[in-house]
Amino acid sequence: MKENKTLVIVESPAKAKSIGKFLGGKYKVVASVGHIRDLPKSKLGIDLENNYEPKYITIKGKGDIVKTLKREAKSAKKVLLATDPDREGEAISWHLAHILGIDEKEPCRIEFNEITKDAIKTAAKHPRAINLDLVNAQQARRVLDRLVGYQISPLLWRKIKWGLSAGRVQSAALKILCDREKAIRDFIPQEYWTITVAFQGQTKADRFTARLTEQGGKKMEIRHEKEAKEITAKLEQGSYLVKSTDKRQRTRKPLPPFTTSTLQQDASAKLGFFTKRTMFTAQQLYEGVDIKGEGTVGLVSYIRTDSVRISQEAREMARDFITERFGKQYYKDNAYANKKKDVQDAHEAIRPTSVTRTPEDVKDSLTKDQYHLYKLIWNRFVASQMAYAKFDVMNILIENGDYLLSATGSKLRFDGFLRVYDPREEGEVSLPELAPGQSLSAEEVLPEQHFTQPPSRFTEASLVKDLEEKDIGRPSTYSPIIATLLERKYVKREKKALIPTDLGFVVNDVMETYFTHIVDAGFTAGMEDKLDEVESAGTDWKAVVGDFYGVLKDELEVADQKIEKVKVEDEPTGEFCEICGKPMVIKHGRYGEFIACSGYPECKNTKPVVTKIDVKCPQCGKDLVVRKSKRGRVFYGCSGYPQCHFILWNKPINRTCPLCGSLLVEKNLKSAKYACSNPACSYKETEEQEIKQ
Repeated sequence: MKENKTLVIVESPAKAKSIGKFLGGKYKVVASVGHIRDLPKSKLGIDLENNYEPKYITIKGKGDIVKTLKREAKSAKKVLLATDPDREGEAISWHLAHILGIDEKEPCRIEFNEITKDAIKTAAKHPRAINLDLVNAQQARRVLDRLVGYQISPLLWRKIKWGLSAGRVQSAALKILCDREKAIRDFIPQEYWTITVAFQGQTKADRFTARLTEQGGKKMEIRHEKEAKEITAKLEQGSYLVKSTDKRQRTRKPLPPFTTSTLQQDASAKLGFFTKRTMFTAQQLYEGVDIKGEGTVGLVSYIRTDSVRISQEAREMARDFITERFGKQYYKDNAYANKKKDVQDAHEAIRPTSVTRTPEDVKDSLTKDQYHLYKLIWNRFVASQMAYAKFDVMNILIENGDYLLSATGSKLRFDGFLRVYDPREEGEVSLPELAPGQSLSAEEVLPEQHFTQPPSRFTEASLVKDLEEKDIGRPSTYSPIIATLLERKYVKREKKALIPTDLGFVVNDVMETYFTHIVDAGFTAGMEDKLDEVESAGTDWKAVVGDFYGVLKDELEVADQKIEKVKVEDEPTGEFCEICGKPMVIKHGRYGEFIACSGYPECKNTKPVVTKIDVKCPQCGKDLVVRKSKRGRVFYGCSGYPQCHFILWNKPINRTCPLCGSLLVEKNLKSAKYACSNPACSYKETEEQEIKQ
C-alpha cells in the first residue's frame, strides 16, 4: 500500500522547489501563492458594531488553489505550514489552517530562517502550534490600515479627485517629504568664507594644507569677503610656527550585518538600486537560486528583519573562514546589539547561508543584480566578524599671531575588516614629520566663498533611514509605501530625489489639517509600539484598534463637514484634441491614467497614455511604445497600431543584431545581457561586449 506523504505548504513556487529538494520523497511541497484569505476589496470588510471583527473572504482567483490544497491535505498523512517566519507568514498559516480545518493549537507550523538542507530538515522535525499573538499583531495592522484607507480615501475622492488614497504610514511619509520640500523652499542662503593655507615642503610629497579654525581662542566665523581679505592679508604678513603635533592611533569598527532597512540604504548608495529592486532581488536570493553543482539553494537568510543578531553557528562559520582565508589577526568575535528591543529579534540579521559560498564562486549562476546584491550581503557579514581597522592619525596645530590653523592626516596601519568591506572608502592624507616650534613657509593663502546649503531632498535610501529612526512603519513596508506615493503621483522622482508634486501638497494639507494624528510622526510611532505589544505581550488587538478608531471617527466627521471641494488642475500633455482643438490633459480614472480632452463633457475624446522608449519600429519607422495586455503583461508595440502590428515581449534597445539585423532586446540572463529578437537567430551579448561597442 502506498504510504501517504506529509504535505508542506509554503507561499511561493520558487520556495516550494527549493524546499522539496531538501525534504525528499516522503514529503510533498506545494505553494499557496501568497495569501488565500483577506478582507474584501469591494467594501470595508470590518464589522464596526461587533468589536472590529474582520470579514475575511477567499481572495478572488484563488478558488482553484484552495481546492487543490484541500484535496492534497485530505490525502496527506500530516500537514505542515511552512510560511515565512514573521507576522505576515504566521497570518497566512492561520488562514490556511482555517480553510483546511487544521486545529491551530496542534503542532502544524514550522519555520526556518534560511532555506538550506539542515535548516529545513530540523524545522520539519520540530513543528509547533500557530502563534496567535503574531497573528493578532498582523490582524491589528491589517484592520488599522483598512480603516484608514477605506474611510479617508473616499473623502479625498469627493473633495479632491478620483483615485487618491491615504494610509496610516503612507500619509506620515508624505508629510515628511512635504515638510522637507517646504524647508528647501523657505531656505535663505547665508554667505560664509573659509581660509586654507598651502605650505611648502622639502619635497613635493611634504606639501600639505591647513585650515584656519580659531582666532584668540574662539572659533572662526567669516561672513563677508571684506573680512576674509583682511584676515588673508594679516596671515600673509605674519609667520607660521608649529604649535603642537599629536600622534595617536585610531580604530574603526566594522558595521553590523544588514537589516532590511540598512540593506535597502546600502544597495541604493553602492548599487543604485531602488528599494523595490533590492527587495525583489533579495527575495530571489532567499527563496533559492540554481547553483551549478549544487542545484537550487537559498543563498541568504530571511530578508525581512530588524535585528543585527547573528547565531552562534553563523559566527563560528565566519571565524573558520576568516582565519583560514586571511589569518587569525583578521578575526574578531564581534557581537552586535539592537538599538531597540524589537519583537522581530527572533530573526537573525541578513547573512549568507554559507560563508564559504563566496560571490565569485557563484557568479556564473547568478544574474547581474543577484550577484551584486549577494556580494554586498556577503562582504558586510564577513566584515562584521573581522578585526578593527587601525590608523595612525596626526593632528598639527599651527600659529600665526593670534590665529590658529589645523591640519589632520591619517595613514592606514592595519586594514582589518576594510580588506573586505569599506563603507566610506576613505583616502589617506599624509602629513610631514614636524616638531613644535618649527617655522613653516606658506606657498599660498586661499580664501574661498561659500553659501550655506538647504536641506537635501530625500532619496529612497534617506527616506527609509528617516522612517526607521522615527519608528514609522516597519522596514518590510517601506518599499510598497514609496511605490504607492509614486503611483498616486503624490511624489515624483528626479534622478534619485523624491519630490512632492502639487497634488501631494494638496493631499498633505488636507491630512495635516483634519487628520493630525495620522500624519504626526510621534503618534504613528506610538501606535507601532502598541502594535508590537500585541505580539510581545499579548495585548488585546481589538482594544488597540478601538482606541485608534475612536480618534479617527471624530476626525472623519469634522473633515466631511468642513473640507471644501479642492480644484486640482489636470496635467497638460502638450497635445491638442484632433476633434475640437482644445488641449489634451492627463486624467486619473478607476483603471489608472488616460489622456482626455480638456473640453469634457462637450468633447469626450480620450486615448491611452503611452510611453515612448526611443526605439523606432523596424517595420514602419514609427515610435515603439510601452503597452499592456489584457492580463496586465507589459509588451512593446508600434505606435502605428492598428495599421502596424509589430510587437516584442522583451524591451528593445536602439541597436541591431550584427548577424541578422533584427533589434536587440534586454534579456538579463545569467550568460547574457542582450539577445536578438529574432527567434531564429541565436546571437547573445554580454555586458563586457556592450561596453566595447
